[in-house]
Amino acid sequence: MTTEIPGYKAGTWKIDTAHSEVAFSIRHLMISKVKGKFERFDATFVTGENPLDSTVTASAEVASISTNDAARDGHLRTGDFFDAETYPTIDFVSTGVRVDDGDFKVDGDLTIRGVTKPVTFDFDFGGFGGDPWGNYKGGATAKTVINREDFGLTYNAALETGGVLLGETVTITLELQAALEQ
Repeated sequence: MTTEIPGYKAGTWKIDTAHSEVAFSIRHLMISKVKGKFERFDATFVTGENPLDSTVTASAEVASISTNDAARDGHLRTGDFFDAETYPTIDFVSTGVRVDDGDFKVDGDLTIRGVTKPVTFDFDFGGFGGDPWGNYKGGATAKTVINREDFGLTYNAALETGGVLLGETVTITLELQAALEQ
C-alpha cells in the first residue's frame, strides 16, 4: 500500500475538541457493555512529509470521566479505579506510524495510573478538507483494545449469579478532527 493519502498535508495539527471524542466501553455484569467518555482532552499531531514520520501526543483529564451516572463517575475517580487525585491524566505518546496489511497503525506508550504500556491504535482516515471559516481539517477514527488490569485497574466484584462485575478488556475509540495550524 502506498502511504499517499488524498488531501494530506505536513504540519502541526491541533485537536478540535468540539468535533472529537475520547470514548471507551467495557463489559458490565457479563451481559452488556457500559460506555463512557472523557469530556476534557487535548492532542497534537505533527505530520511529516512522509505520513510514517508523524507523531502524536495526547492526554485526557481523568476527572472529566462521564458514563451518564454521577455515582459511578465519582467511584471511577477514586483509588478503586483511576485515582484522579494522584494520576490526573491519561497520556499517550506515539513511538511510530506504520502500514500493516494496508491499514495505518500508530504505536505508542499509553500511561494510566502511572503505568506505561505499549499500545497500537488502528487508524481509519475520514479525509481532509476546508471548513467554512478557512481552517484546513483532517478527520479519523482510531481504536485499540487494552487489558485494564495491565494498568493497575483491578477493581472487580463477584456476582451472585456467577462471573464478575467488570470485564478485563476495554475498547478505546477516538473520533478525531484536527485543524492544521497556520
